[in-house]
Amino acid sequence: MECRVLSVQSHVVRGYVGNKSATFPLQVLGFEVDSINSVQFSNHTGYAHWKGQVLTADELNVLYEGIKLNNVNHYDYVLTGYTRDTSFLETVVDIVQELKRLNPKLVYVCDPVMGDQGSMYVPENILPVYRDKVVAVADILTPNQFEAEMVLILTDGEDVDEGSLLAQVMDLLHQMGPDMVVLTSTDLISPHGDQFLVALGSQKMVRADGTTSTQKIRMEMPKVDAVFVGTGDLFAAMLLAWTHHHPKDLKAACEKTVSVLHHVIKRTITYANKMAGPGKRPSPAQLELRMVQSKKDIEYPAIVVEAIVL
Repeated sequence: MECRVLSVQSHVVRGYVGNKSATFPLQVLGFEVDSINSVQFSNHTGYAHWKGQVLTADELNVLYEGIKLNNVNHYDYVLTGYTRDTSFLETVVDIVQELKRLNPKLVYVCDPVMGDQGSMYVPENILPVYRDKVVAVADILTPNQFEAEMVLILTDGEDVDEGSLLAQVMDLLHQMGPDMVVLTSTDLISPHGDQFLVALGSQKMVRADGTTSTQKIRMEMPKVDAVFVGTGDLFAAMLLAWTHHHPKDLKAACEKTVSVLHHVIKRTITYANKMAGPGKRPSPAQLELRMVQSKKDIEYPAIVVEAIVL
């Protein structure tokens, strides 16, 4: 049966970020993808120069109204990423709520891009919108540790205790709405050393008798000494795809998601280093994700990262 995704993310003419990172991999895995471009830029903002336009909340409404008038606003998934405008984000929430009324089984996958490593990418006035409106309607949430803590700081007025990160962060986020939470990166130390990144996942499930259970996992991924753009967007898209195929198996879904990322990044850094030459740092253009070249790895990812069930 056809599965259709509405993806509201950024677009770039050159390279892979936002919808450019999400659409091709989802289509390769059999999903129909309808894209609304929240911005249209020449390239991502990590380059020395970039030009483009930003979609307003009113313009978003106009596009959705056109879909609605033709009675083709029926979706199985909604996927969203970076936005820095409160009214735009509130409009997204309104659209998600309407789509859920049309299809109560619709799954909303939200990557709440707000910042990382203690630095904000977005204005602070957008944080209450995530806390009060977005998280409540999200089914799958993919924050990094900093973003998760920002939501919880606004909820409880206190920071998250590092020692009980897993129990506090993900359980509290479950209480706010999402059935699945994946912390895509954390400050936790890997026993394998500082060259590994630790990610955590949690899925809340309802048993046949109505009681709930929670599966939690931990993953450790090797770091790569380079700055990649669009990997978070690819992660959220792949998590959508693999949870669709493994709806009650967080371990399998995350292993395939992370393994896709590993293969794409490995192919990208190999190419970038070759293009840059010995002893030189690759440029942003050389570090654009090798997405088309990774088609087979997206379709049939060899598992290179094993998730540990906690």
